[in-house]
Amino acid sequence: MKKINFLLPIILIAVPQFILSQQSNLTLSLEEVISLAKDQSPMAIMARHRFRGSYWEYRTHVAKFRPGLTFSSVIPELTRSIDKITLPNGSDDFVERSLMNSSVEVSLMQNISPTGGSIFMTSSLQRIDNFKAEENPVSYLSAPVSIGFRQPIKAHNSFRWEKKIEPLKYEEAQKTYIDAMESVSQQAVRNFFNLILAQVNLQIALTNYANNDTLYRIAQGRYNIGTIAENELLQMELAFLNAGTALNEARIQIEINRFRLRSFLGFNETVDIELIIPMSIPEFEVDVVKALEEAKQNSPDIIALQRQLLEADKSVAQARAEKGLTADMFASYGLTQKDYTFPDAYQNFQDQERIRIGLEIPIMDWGLGKGRYRMAQSNQEVVRTTVQQSEIDFEQQVMLQVMQFNLQDDQVRIAAKADTIAQSRYEVTKQRFLIGNVDVTDLNIALTEKDAAKRSYLSALNNYWSYYFNIRQLTLYDFEKQTPLTEDFESLLQ
Repeated sequence: MKKINFLLPIILIAVPQFILSQQSNLTLSLEEVISLAKDQSPMAIMARHRFRGSYWEYRTHVAKFRPGLTFSSVIPELTRSIDKITLPNGSDDFVERSLMNSSVEVSLMQNISPTGGSIFMTSSLQRIDNFKAEENPVSYLSAPVSIGFRQPIKAHNSFRWEKKIEPLKYEEAQKTYIDAMESVSQQAVRNFFNLILAQVNLQIALTNYANNDTLYRIAQGRYNIGTIAENELLQMELAFLNAGTALNEARIQIEINRFRLRSFLGFNETVDIELIIPMSIPEFEVDVVKALEEAKQNSPDIIALQRQLLEADKSVAQARAEKGLTADMFASYGLTQKDYTFPDAYQNFQDQERIRIGLEIPIMDWGLGKGRYRMAQSNQEVVRTTVQQSEIDFEQQVMLQVMQFNLQDDQVRIAAKADTIAQSRYEVTKQRFLIGNVDVTDLNIALTEKDAAKRSYLSALNNYWSYYFNIRQLTLYDFEKQTPLTEDFESLLQ
């Protein structure tokens, strides 16, 4: 027990020291926060996995139109049973059977997108071991080559529509990933400036608390010698108490916003983040015509609208093909032979042909096919109208965002100037208060304006960078560098 009591103080001292030693501090700029967010944030990781899923979906589509080689086998299939068998004289009888069936087949198939059919070539061999047979217990059936095709006639050609739609879907997935990265940047900007504002609010609260503490003590001295009224003393005391409340609230808010940014970047609680206020902004203007041109060319929303039109056209074509006569054709030609020895099964081949034409005609469907066709046509018109309106709304959004962005650099300069003036005015007013030339009311007004100007400056910076990345997201174009936004998609798949 004495040993435990002796070790306990050592543990209580060592554990906090160990925790502090594991804490890491990061001081980050806006560019560094955005870079980290794109690299390791859960939001970016999910976007990468969504793109990978789209990539493999597209690869599946591509593979469907490449030759497919398949090997299949049954080695062996054992049977021991009593079955009903049709005898050579035409009668049926129950016969005890004991045999082993083995087979191998190699097939090559190719889908044909223009026609919607497929061609194939196969080669196969079967062997039967009849354990009950006294003579020729083993027999072979060979089909060294067989070629053929399957072709729908007056039917919906899904292959042709896939050839149109799937590449567009993959292009949409690529653009969507770049769009998602810009969404990550926008979220990074929001979290960055929320923490920046919390940091500045804490600095303001600390400064105001210290200043109000000093001014309250000075006011107490002046009140004691009768140079100020009790009302002014009470105002200073109230300002001091409010400063304490604001300081406590600022400390809570900075921890909340630090946690949110830390979580967004994928860091745990051992990482402490401090941010650097971006003091400069890029100076350029966005041309509306250029923005509209790039948005129409690059935006995944525009590609999605094109895809919706194609899918509506596909639905109409499918409903039209299925409302009347449908037919399909199958034909094959090959060589075959059977024998009781393996070499002889590959001698003196006989040809074999198969032709099948299938028809399906709706005799009485009570207008089912016609109804589906009319529904598809109506949906097609709805999609066309929706797409037209969406394109108009999208253009309006781009134009408005460009107009807003082009105003932001002036807003930042004005807010920066106002911040400088408000800081200077407060310092002058504070000095004049110390020598008794202004009253408490003027000092509090100057303090309020100083704090509001600092927050307005940060809000202007936040607005600038938010509009900056919003324009990039709408157009997928970097107007600062005059180049389209791209990604190394090959590296995303590794």
